[in-house]
Amino acid sequence: MIAQIPFWQRKRLAEMSPSEWESLCDGCGQCCLQKLEDEDTGEVYYTDLVCRYMESSTCGCSVYEQRLKKVPGCTVLTADTISQYHWLPYTCAYRTLAEGRALPDWHPLRSGDPETVHRSGVSVQGKVMSEDCVPEEDWEEHIIHWVL
Repeated sequence: MIAQIPFWQRKRLAEMSPSEWESLCDGCGQCCLQKLEDEDTGEVYYTDLVCRYMESSTCGCSVYEQRLKKVPGCTVLTADTISQYHWLPYTCAYRTLAEGRALPDWHPLRSGDPETVHRSGVSVQGKVMSEDCVPEEDWEEHIIHWVL
């Protein structure tokens, strides 16, 4: 009976294998949005600009295995560091599970289809442009409010 319960419902984040951990990512691409932080308040603002290595059609990273070399500030989520990333979108599976919520129906682990995240409108697919298209001093003009 225990084998029939999905791993994300029966294991804590820290107990998951590397492949289970990676499969939690729904592929929405929201974590790859460039963010601006207000130095006074600590509030984080999302922009419609994504890392230069994001493939906008799939919301995947084109250099995933080398991302930490190519983008030293790239986010690396672990079970121990989830709470440090207060800016993670509400819909992020890592945040969802850390907060004790259930994965939504559109999550690929539930739907069995990696495209449901895009069809649901949760992903950044079709909503973003590369950071290379805009000088950093103009990023403030690209702040968005559609991140869930």
